[in-house]
Amino acid sequence: MRLWSSIVIAIPAASCFVSLAQATDKIRIAIPDPNAAYLTFSLAQKKGFFAQQNIAVEVFLMRGTLTMAALNNGDINYLADIPQGVRGSIGGLPVKIVACYLPRSSLMVVSPPEINSVKDLRGKAVAVGGTNFGLLQLIAKHFGLDPKKEIKVLAVGTNEARLALLKQGLVAATVVPPPWDFHAKKLGFHVIARSYDLFNYPQVGLIVTDRKIKENPEEIKRIIKASIDANRYIRSNLEGTVQFLMEWVRIDKDVAAATYEALLPAFNDDGNFRSRNIESMTIGELISR
Repeated sequence: MRLWSSIVIAIPAASCFVSLAQATDKIRIAIPDPNAAYLTFSLAQKKGFFAQQNIAVEVFLMRGTLTMAALNNGDINYLADIPQGVRGSIGGLPVKIVACYLPRSSLMVVSPPEINSVKDLRGKAVAVGGTNFGLLQLIAKHFGLDPKKEIKVLAVGTNEARLALLKQGLVAATVVPPPWDFHAKKLGFHVIARSYDLFNYPQVGLIVTDRKIKENPEEIKRIIKASIDANRYIRSNLEGTVQFLMEWVRIDKDVAAATYEALLPAFNDDGNFRSRNIESMTIGELISR
């Protein structure tokens, strides 16, 4: 598959380590959800990595169909949600992925103890979030199931609601991010598949317009550099990252520590991705249509 080549533009990480004398810029980065998968940008803001690059950043929530329109018309400068960016590019919008900070998805499949494998979900109902259907299909195909014929998919909005359905026995499994696997285990459920153990599926990065790449490549390099610094901090500083998670997501220390442990394998330390990552993503987005 060669579709990825029209979606990704490489800005080598090494080129981001430059001497900076620019005036402070104000930019807006949109994330779809305040969960730990999108930790990179808020931590970079809190720990001063953006400030070191002379950038003032506003990280805020934006989700849904208006996100790509907001990026395209300049209401936001950067988008962190790679799946959304891929869908926009497939749909013909002039956007590119310039960096990736979570090249493997953090999502997991949890189920009751009697379900030992994804193969055991044949003919059963699985609850997913609206944006997780493509990933569930890839997981099912990995285990030899036809996701459109052998699994009954229920679209359920929130992680809490999906876990409630599992607790009530109305579904055989659900797809959740950390720390919901931690909450599920406390209820007696267990993880039967971790997507990052199975395949690459980029989740978090930087999506920009072609216009931004043409008009302000130096700003993009500074954003990439600050975000790489944030990821390196995350990977090397357990205590500091757990403390930040407690404050940012407003969770207890045990939940924050479990979240860190679950997510750590998915973060990279160089902002790069491989073409196979994007091919997996485009396949997932196409088959979910």
